[in-house]
Amino acid sequence: MDYILLYLLQSLRLILMTHPFRYISILLVVLASSNLSNAQLGFSHELGFITGPVAFQSDYGERYDWDTNSGNVGIGVGLVHYINFAYRADCDCYSADTYWNDHFKIRSEISYHVTTLNHLGPEAEKPSLGGLQLRSMQGKANVFEAGAHLEWFPWSIRDFQTGGKKIAPYLGLGAHYVSYRPEATSTLGPLGNPVTTFPTFIDRIDTSQGSAIAVVGDVGLRYKVGPMSDILISSKWHYYTGSNLVDGLSPNNVNNRANDWIWWFNVGYIFYL
Repeated sequence: MDYILLYLLQSLRLILMTHPFRYISILLVVLASSNLSNAQLGFSHELGFITGPVAFQSDYGERYDWDTNSGNVGIGVGLVHYINFAYRADCDCYSADTYWNDHFKIRSEISYHVTTLNHLGPEAEKPSLGGLQLRSMQGKANVFEAGAHLEWFPWSIRDFQTGGKKIAPYLGLGAHYVSYRPEATSTLGPLGNPVTTFPTFIDRIDTSQGSAIAVVGDVGLRYKVGPMSDILISSKWHYYTGSNLVDGLSPNNVNNRANDWIWWFNVGYIFYL
């Protein structure tokens, strides 16, 4: 079973890394079909899309520098699926009145985000060879993620679904499998030698494809726009463990104290199947 799961994850990753939007319609059909097969098991399904800016905190630029934090921003898109325990699709009624059913949902997600990365900040602005090397270097982080979260709604899910409340805040925690494919180039020429490359990055650039695990924290809310649809607003933090090469860099520097991570603000649309 482990080999089968690994094969499926690898296949899905390759598909979405090459043509992520072409296969969204196929995934919709698969998830909609799962709603029919699981309707008798005491839970229902929700499906949605998310998109928004991704602030990538990497080894490009300087720590705590505003230009770096505001400049290295990309875009992400995702498809999300929820298992909702509060409502039973088979009998058009609500399931057992337990705290779990009325306050928790399980969310699965596949997402893809791309960020162009530049060395910004005071060091890159210096009129020295090092400053020129930093200004001339550019990277790109191409990242595919797939995983699951547990979401806790402090207010009643049933009250929200029936229109008793228009807003439903939540907290989420989960983990993602991550596949990354970074890029790194310089207008001065091939990277890796003292002429084109800042000393910190000599022999510390790796643009090969790799994988990692992301620990995901999520704070968000839903706003009900119809009986079967919600608007989702979310602030997510993804910390990549197991690798510091999601951006393609792992500098030989005392300031390299943390792995790469992102903050993703996204807005989405959720509808109930």
